[in-house]
Amino acid sequence: MFERRNKLGLGAKVLLFFWPAAGFRRAGTYLMHRLSRLPGTPYALAGGFACGAAASFTPFVGLHFIFAAVLAWIIRADILASALGTVVGNPWTFPFIWVWLYNLGNWMGFGVDGLDVMKLDFPNLFGRSTEALLNADFSALSELAGPVLWPMFMASIPTSLVVWVVFYFPLRRIVKSYQRRRIERRLRRNGQNS
Repeated sequence: MFERRNKLGLGAKVLLFFWPAAGFRRAGTYLMHRLSRLPGTPYALAGGFACGAAASFTPFVGLHFIFAAVLAWIIRADILASALGTVVGNPWTFPFIWVWLYNLGNWMGFGVDGLDVMKLDFPNLFGRSTEALLNADFSALSELAGPVLWPMFMASIPTSLVVWVVFYFPLRRIVKSYQRRRIERRLRRNGQNS
């Protein structure tokens, strides 16, 4: 019923994944409407989304949903909103996030001398680290990932706190305003129908 008349090929699907057809502004607006329409208080929705955004600024790719849900559960925020918030970490933003975390971790004094962030192949590093983790080869994991993930992990703590605050306060105001306008529209509509 709601399928496309002309099916998309694999190349078009990949392109749409990286570049939305309607543009990033429209995708962001849609995301804000989805967030505002979720049932819950402005605190729960904004806090949940902020937890997802903060989780995206950790080096644990693949665990962002779980990490965001746990954070949202701890602060009694909306878990579904935290899943929406993880879209902050995406193929467009991950390279910048990883370079930021690695450089900040080095600046904080947790890095290893001699590693140049511009020469690191993060996807390959994460893939090999995941393989070592799945094979329970912790010595290889520590050799491969330790010099890179440790500074990134340490930098993700203050960065995630800042990201949480940056997303929470504006979103709380936006959600509160949206919900108030929605209630006012509903009351006006019910007043006209009476």
